[in-house]
This record gives sequence, structure tokens and C-alpha cells, in this order.
Amino acid sequence: MDKRFIVLGCDHAGYELKEFLKNWLQDMGYEIRDYGTFSNESVDYPDFIHPAAKSVSENEADMAIVICGSGNGAAMTANKYGNVRAALCWNKEISALARQHNDANVLALPARFLNFNEAKEIVRTFLNTDFENERHSRRIEKIPVR
Repeated sequence: MDKRFIVLGCDHAGYELKEFLKNWLQDMGYEIRDYGTFSNESVDYPDFIHPAAKSVSENEADMAIVICGSGNGAAMTANKYGNVRAALCWNKEISALARQHNDANVLALPARFLNFNEAKEIVRTFLNTDFENERHSRRIEKIPVR
């Protein structure tokens, strides 16, 4: 897959992890748009997750990585957008399945439960795992409420 344009969004709990991942991804040649936050001062995660998810929903970005303390709020917020399939991933196996079976396009990370190396492996797996399509496509088509 190797998507090249990634947007980022986080709250204060995810700030340090976001900065680490941003630098690492840029070093690997990814184009990044960072929607913040830009410090570890307390903020409300939806303010920074909404623009990241909207970018994916409107096909302005290939994928997004959203980060908060547990990853739950970030995933819940991102999943409010059509065309977004945000997956909360805490290890590389879950990350691979999110891509293979669910065609996830937003990765939600729990900053308070991962070290930088664990997060890097999860992101690497997410970005380099392809959707398996076949039987999974029909399931994904059933997700939106019509």
C-alpha cells in the first residue's frame, strides 16, 4: 500500500508521541500535515482529531494517525466521519488485522499505553499492510448506517 500523505492529530497526552512519529515518518519520506496540538498543555482532543478525520473523509489525505491518552476518544471522534474507518491499535497484530480485514484508514493510538518503539512498529505495520478485499469488502459495505 505505502500511502505517502498522512495527517496527524492529538491531544496533550499524545503530543510527545505525535512529535516522535512525525519526525520518524518525515525521515522515511512521508508528507505530513500536523493538525496539532502543539504542546503538552491540556486541550480537548476533538478539536485536533476532527480536522485530521475530515481530511481522510474528504480524500485530502491517504491516512491519518490520531492519538490521545487511551486512543478511545480519538477513535470515536474520527469514526463520526463518512469514509473513515478508525481502528484503535495497541499492538502490531491488531494493526495488521485493522488493515487486512477492515481497510482501516485512520490509526488511533493510546499514548499512555505505548512506548515509542511499540508505536513505531504499529504504525509501520499499519502503513505497509494491504487490505485483503474479497469477503471483507461486503462486510465493510454494511458498516455505514443508511
